[in-house]
Amino acid sequence: MRFRDLGLRVGLLPPGPLNAITDVDGVRVGATTLLHGDGPLVVGRGPVRTGVTVVVPHDGIADAPLFAGCHRLNGNGELTGLEWVRESGQLTTPIAITNTHSVASSATRWSATTLGATAMPCRTGAFRWSARRTTAR
Repeated sequence: MRFRDLGLRVGLLPPGPLNAITDVDGVRVGATTLLHGDGPLVVGRGPVRTGVTVVVPHDGIADAPLFAGCHRLNGNGELTGLEWVRESGQLTTPIAITNTHSVASSATRWSATTLGATAMPCRTGAFRWSARRTTAR
């Protein structure tokens, strides 16, 4: 049941035709769920039960940021990029919602996709990439 189905309202404006975030022009949402394998967990093989939802506020978000704020609900989740939002008051990236153990992978994957594969390879390659680009003092 949705909030509005209970006769409750938030704000003064009416909802869009789908009563969804995608009613806002330019907003895109994508989601993937990975369900693979059965039985006991074997690290590196499965079974896998995970997923990610990504909200892209508009194309070109890095060049045309949006005002943003944040609120910590309970302090148990991973929020990569939260300090940037606190300091700048801006949202400059898509929002990826996933399980706690996949936050780093999601952020690294977004960086590699956006900045180019040579800029920052995904997962463990990011450490090697960083190490190769440091300079001795």
